[in-house]
Amino acid sequence: MGGEAAEAAAGRAARIAPTAHLLVTGGAGFIGSAYVREVLGRRDGARITVLDKLTYAGNRANLATVESDPELAPRLTFVQGDIADAPTVEPLVAAVDAVVNFAAESHVDRSILDPEAFLRTGVIGVHVLLEAVRVASADRAVAGRPPVRFLQVSTDEVYGAVLEGRSREGDPVGPRSPYSAAKAAGELLVGSYVVTHGLDAVVTRGSNTYGPYHHPEKLIPLFITNAIDDLPLPLYGDGLQQRDWLYVSDHAGAIDHVLRHGASGETYNLPGSAEMTNREVVAALLAELSKPWSLVRSVPDRPGHDRRYALDGSKLAALGWRNATSFAEGLAETVRWFRAHEPWWRAAKSGDWDAYYERQYGARLAASTEA
Repeated sequence: MGGEAAEAAAGRAARIAPTAHLLVTGGAGFIGSAYVREVLGRRDGARITVLDKLTYAGNRANLATVESDPELAPRLTFVQGDIADAPTVEPLVAAVDAVVNFAAESHVDRSILDPEAFLRTGVIGVHVLLEAVRVASADRAVAGRPPVRFLQVSTDEVYGAVLEGRSREGDPVGPRSPYSAAKAAGELLVGSYVVTHGLDAVVTRGSNTYGPYHHPEKLIPLFITNAIDDLPLPLYGDGLQQRDWLYVSDHAGAIDHVLRHGASGETYNLPGSAEMTNREVVAALLAELSKPWSLVRSVPDRPGHDRRYALDGSKLAALGWRNATSFAEGLAETVRWFRAHEPWWRAAKSGDWDAYYERQYGARLAASTEA
């Protein structure tokens, strides 16, 4: 969002109190659960209701450290449900001060295999949440209370490939996968509700994120877990695709900073701490694991694979946020975590994992070459 809509809504920005009650959708997922641990871990009195459908990427075990803490557990409520289900969503939104929407099908590869699920969550689900926020905010206005604040968690992938320079929030979007197209559509819905209904809403666009509890379908956790088992590491194409890597606790903290301090109607880029090629990332994680490069196989690239993403973070910096974790520190911690939590990732690689892996990589690995 930006321009006239942002200027018109900026004056309605409401800061969220430390003791606020938040609805965190997708709060059992990778970044969502990190956000729950970040906010409740400050022990400042905040309360969180998590709404999560518990698809393959949503894992109740991601919240175990909170639910086993006698001080934190009473401040967390878990509800299993779908953000596209209005009867479930409406009473939850009516009871909170802010909604942080992490709920999404999030893997580009899977969006190519099954785009419909991405549209249901990323478009229909966002619409259901916004309608619930609109109604709840109107009811609160009658009572003289501030509106429910809404934060939509989006991605740098909405910009499409950025071959030079860095994307700024006002740049045109050009999504190139069903995943990023659904995210861009969700953002447009948020912007329309700001203009049409005066919702107090902000959007964040985060860089590629990595860290503990990351589902092993993604590059870093897939390669860590495959390398531990001495399995091939399927590297797309020449491996020179560039990403700006953001450690998950930094991403969670930046989202909360924008929720509490961002101007309504605005979008904020959340850049990472290291722009690297996929080959450089793989070399770094193999070094951490003391595993050989010979495990890496060059496989045919996926359709529409963007060559580079890079975000300009000056707007977030002006809001007072700085990342705390270097890529070297974050990767070392991530490798340590996966080594120490083998039952967690082996469970994530169970069920329909083998069928998915064969569908995604079987033919590619059969056609692979040395990387």
